Amino acid sequence: MRRVHVKGDVLCTLILLVLFCILLYANQALMPIWETVRIEHVSTSSRALLGTPLKGMTLPSKPPNLPQCNSEPKMQAQAKPKSQSKPKGQMKLKQKDRKRKAITPKANIVPPTLPQFDFEDYLHKKDQREFRMLIDQPEKCSGPEGAPYLLIAIKSVAADFDKRQVVRRTWGREGVVQKGVNIKTIFLLGVPHNVTALPLWDRLLEYESRTFRDILLWDFEDTFFNLTLKETHFLQWVNMSCSTVKFIFKGDADVYVNIENVLEMLDGRQIDQDLFVGDIILHAKPIRRRNSKYFVPEFIYGQGLYPSYAGGGGFVMSGHTALRLHLACKEVELFPIDDVFLGMCLLRIGLQPTRHEGFRTFGIVRPSAAPHLQVFDPCFYRELMVVHSLTVPQIWLMWNLLHDPSVRCHSHQGLAALPFKWKNKISTVAKTESNEDNDYEMRVFVKH
Repeated sequence: MRRVHVKGDVLCTLILLVLFCILLYANQALMPIWETVRIEHVSTSSRALLGTPLKGMTLPSKPPNLPQCNSEPKMQAQAKPKSQSKPKGQMKLKQKDRKRKAITPKANIVPPTLPQFDFEDYLHKKDQREFRMLIDQPEKCSGPEGAPYLLIAIKSVAADFDKRQVVRRTWGREGVVQKGVNIKTIFLLGVPHNVTALPLWDRLLEYESRTFRDILLWDFEDTFFNLTLKETHFLQWVNMSCSTVKFIFKGDADVYVNIENVLEMLDGRQIDQDLFVGDIILHAKPIRRRNSKYFVPEFIYGQGLYPSYAGGGGFVMSGHTALRLHLACKEVELFPIDDVFLGMCLLRIGLQPTRHEGFRTFGIVRPSAAPHLQVFDPCFYRELMVVHSLTVPQIWLMWNLLHDPSVRCHSHQGLAALPFKWKNKISTVAKTESNEDNDYEMRVFVKH
């Protein structure tokens, strides 16, 4: 009897599978009918076979000549997926509804991206403004040539020796140029964030300082949000060791600077007057996107607009202005973005920065109306003053091309060796701007 019972269970299972296949096939052809019609009468044998269905569940009636199966518990276990008896269209709709219910909350509530900087820790440590100097150049501004006419100060990191070297060999070369103008260069560094990535970094910087005598190193972590500390410590060093400097260019190591044009702009200017020239950004809004490099939460800066500030790729200021900024920055609360912080210090002393079209601290964008324009062209760079975001080979190549007497520019200016004259002189930014200025600010800010 036991063997016969087992064969009956297997036979019932096979018959049920065949019935399910027939029902699914029939449902595809009779889907509209299945959605509106429900079979209310279920035979007793089917209830015994499939178990008591849930309330409202539709089951087909038992076909004739179906053998009776008495193994009710086993068949109930196999008949658990009762939803398969539903029409296929209803099954797909319900599955989609379940997916929508599961996806909808995630789509509406996007989990925030963690900030790249611990602002709470920054608030706890922001009052620590004084850090020890590890490498100094006390005689940089008091050598036999006297105080420098132009001091070139470059923000750098310990690992970027190649960038410092190309600056030393090209546009940042020290020495006396035309009209007895004396140029000096220094590099501003902090302690590497990951000291294990650069073994013996301190020994390497010590050797580099002995060789070139242009390294300034402070004992704070060299991170993006600590560039403000690099700004304040540099101004303090100018006040202590280079207070007689006439003009200062301060920028990044990945820029190309046309020093001849900078000197032309500074020619005839009074050294005891304020001067701050660069790629000035007006009416910039704090970025609240947490995945942005420049993200600043409201509890750090609650106002809607930043003060006018210069793009950090490079700007020029007088030594007189640098000394005033040193005193002002002591009274301004530290801000994690150094460019904006310096704008706050300018606002403190009441100095409106000046914008010059020759400063391209956000790079050169190819115009949409001239897709074939060669922006990396020595004749094009000859008319600029500062260009940001260049690689080491590009800086080396551009410097050599601009100083090659055989390079000719086919333009109205004639030979490339002719002295350059600015078409548009620098002009102080007015309080009321034109639509063109607004478009410029929007384009620069979006790229920034």
